[in-house]
Amino acid sequence: MWLAEQKKPIQRTVALKLIKTGMDTKAVVARFESERQALALMDHPNIARVFDAGSTPEGRPYFVMEYVPGLPLTEYCDKHRLSMKERLALFLQVCDGVQHAHQKAVIHRDLKPSKVLVVEHESNAVPKIIDFGLAKAIGQRLIEKTLFTELGVMMGTPEYMSPEQADQREQNIDTRTDVYSLGVILYQLLVGVLPFDAKTFRAVGLEAILRVIREQEPPKPSAMHSKRQNVRVPLSDGVGPTADTAQCS
Repeated sequence: MWLAEQKKPIQRTVALKLIKTGMDTKAVVARFESERQALALMDHPNIARVFDAGSTPEGRPYFVMEYVPGLPLTEYCDKHRLSMKERLALFLQVCDGVQHAHQKAVIHRDLKPSKVLVVEHESNAVPKIIDFGLAKAIGQRLIEKTLFTELGVMMGTPEYMSPEQADQREQNIDTRTDVYSLGVILYQLLVGVLPFDAKTFRAVGLEAILRVIREQEPPKPSAMHSKRQNVRVPLSDGVGPTADTAQCS
């Protein structure tokens, strides 16, 4: 990803996504073109937009997209010490963006705070969903090429992955996998920790991680209350449930 300046027809700062030399394998090009097509379908204020696309003289595909100079969702909320009500307001915007993608028959498959950047526009915080590199179309292919790497390869980020996505034999992934990831993000926003501890998670190995995701019930938010010491989330802002009593499914 490169920061670039568009001159015509509008002068603006943009993000230029280009496959690096030597990285243009069939699988990488297929995922790149899939992301480009997925983003081209979107027209929503909470999803980063695509402005242009094409290929370099050497034949490497690229696309030009909206530059989002923001912070990851959880980092933004902590830095600005947002109340529960404010966190939920941002989260609802993210849900609107994901719903738009689903209405366009596109599943993101890798939703997490670092893929939701929050920018400030006219004194308002606006979350923008980025990186549809693992996007999957529902019912039809985004591109004609097959995504060769999908079968038997983990697609996504374990801490936010749904049980069906953790089953490498499962090919019928639908919109519910994004809904599950949204639930994990909400859990983290309200409680301040992930359902499964990231360091412990990563230490046990891939097969054990996938088995935990598939078979183990995540602890309720109230059970994680003791891990909130270093999290600056107000327990209550007087308008909703406390973080200790909030429930995520």
